Amino acid sequence: MDTTGSHYIVEASGCNPDVIGDATKIRHILTQAAKAGHMEVKSSYFYRFMPMGVSGVVIVAESHISIHTWPENRYAAIDVYVCGSESNPEKVIDYILDAFGSTHAHVSEVQRGIRDEEIYTHVILTWEEDLKPSSKI
Repeated sequence: MDTTGSHYIVEASGCNPDVIGDATKIRHILTQAAKAGHMEVKSSYFYRFMPMGVSGVVIVAESHISIHTWPENRYAAIDVYVCGSESNPEKVIDYILDAFGSTHAHVSEVQRGIRDEEIYTHVILTWEEDLKPSSKI
């Protein structure tokens, strides 16, 4: 079995606090994002902190999508990890950023599980994106 996978680490800035503070909205957005990225949703769990903030995960057949939010700072930390080549994790990220109304994203892509004889390693690529918020929510 192939051990390689792509792990996207996203720092989303300028997010709509009414969206990223609502666990129900986030669950819906991440589930729809997974489907848009051709991922098979298996399960999910979300928790809303008091007075604000949400943590959650969507388990997909290809691995997972997880999130931690700070609505008071308009910030969301998003991870998308996938194995295989059938899904489109960048489409998942674009869907989430658009739905959150994010104005900027710092993205790191980590290619994980690269075998070098008897050890495993990873490779990292990082980029910035200035985004224009849409009217979708």
